[in-house]
Amino acid sequence: MTISELTLKSNDVEPVRRFEVFTGSGRRREWPPEEKARIVAESYEAGETVCAVARRYALSPQQLFAWRRAARQPSAEAPASESLFVPAVVAASLPEPVAQRPGRPRKQKAVRDAGVIELEIGGVAMRVGRGADTKTVAAIIRALKATT
Repeated sequence: MTISELTLKSNDVEPVRRFEVFTGSGRRREWPPEEKARIVAESYEAGETVCAVARRYALSPQQLFAWRRAARQPSAEAPASESLFVPAVVAASLPEPVAQRPGRPRKQKAVRDAGVIELEIGGVAMRVGRGADTKTVAAIIRALKATT
């Protein structure tokens, strides 16, 4: 008997045009993570399209796109990265050689530099003079620490 010979049981005289037979349990397929990773990697190869790879494995393109998106996201199952410490080396800074100019010493500069605090954070030097606002200085220090 061919498919065209089957007829509907109603009063219709038109033969059946499509006949589907479902086999198997009908449940969702479960893909092992290694297989998913291999299929996703294949979809990123040069000359491949997502639709072609999905068709090859009987997937919908939407499913493959979802797998690709999940592969880009950091895994919640992965153990949190341990804190890594870099050894810190503290070395005394050597004073920079200053060229001596003959002449009389300036007393004005010595008076002007009195009460000045010099900070160096991450290679950036900052001088804080008399009368500086503490909130502003604290904000600058936080900003310098954040950039290092």
